[in-house]
Amino acid sequence: MDFATAIQILDSAVRLMTPLLLACLAGLYSERSGVFDIGLEGKMLMAAFTSAAVAFVTGSPWLGLLAGIAGSMALSLIHGLASITFMGNQLISGVAINFLASGMTVLLGQKIFGLGGRTPSLTGGGRFGEITLPFADSLRNVPFIGPIYADLISGHTILVYVAFLCVPLTWWVLFRTRFGLRLRAVGENPASVDTAGVSVTRLRFAAIAICGILCGLAGAYLATGLSAGFVKEMTAGRGFIALAALIFAKWRPWNALFATFLFGLLEAIANRYPNLEIGPITIPSMFMNALPYILTVIILAGFVGRAIPPRAGGEPYVKER
Repeated sequence: MDFATAIQILDSAVRLMTPLLLACLAGLYSERSGVFDIGLEGKMLMAAFTSAAVAFVTGSPWLGLLAGIAGSMALSLIHGLASITFMGNQLISGVAINFLASGMTVLLGQKIFGLGGRTPSLTGGGRFGEITLPFADSLRNVPFIGPIYADLISGHTILVYVAFLCVPLTWWVLFRTRFGLRLRAVGENPASVDTAGVSVTRLRFAAIAICGILCGLAGAYLATGLSAGFVKEMTAGRGFIALAALIFAKWRPWNALFATFLFGLLEAIANRYPNLEIGPITIPSMFMNALPYILTVIILAGFVGRAIPPRAGGEPYVKER
């Protein structure tokens, strides 16, 4: 593998990891507050559909982005009402959201556009364009540094850069602000937070609202940045992969960056080499395409026991009277 090919694979990995990173950070906020959310898949799917539909009708990816966030936030509100207000089972609520989004996006797509559940292809200004960073063209021919800057760092849509900026921002919010301290405390011992006069319900709703925004960004990126429209089940399990990456990252934002990059890299390698040849052995394309999902199973099997989730995670808080 030469240097140019390596840069192309890494560039593809960055593009593919972006929705995983946003969804992983979304789950990080939610689960740090004590609300387990396996409905990331459904929120991303709904955001992808609403963003693609609005972007096609209006011709503006920015309006599509707002619509994607609104669609994801609506499902987050449902999850919050079910699991926080009515103290229902958080896992069942997440499963219901996934089923709801899977069926509703196809139904609405068929009803509105009549294309078998997908939206028309986005062209021109309906998609987010790639951004060329300053001096990228002039530095392209500089050995080693030029290709890295011009072909790997530059040339992505704005949502890719937003996703990477969310990592240090999440670290700062969770570990350097009063809100983050309270959010983490709610996930560990909500009774003590309540005793201090801080609303557990308000903090948890704030966490799932942030989760909805980030899932909206992830879904909008899938439909208007990485692809050119919505197709049925286009999230392809990315929400569940993001949950696996979250466990692998032990609920820490910087670890989430590297965990999601690993998944994106595996997918990029599978796309680049559908039939990978290692000496006399040829690895079939089916195995290569299954690599990210195989890694998901391995991580869940090997790290669930060692990665300790927030102690109050998954349990509704009942205020003592």
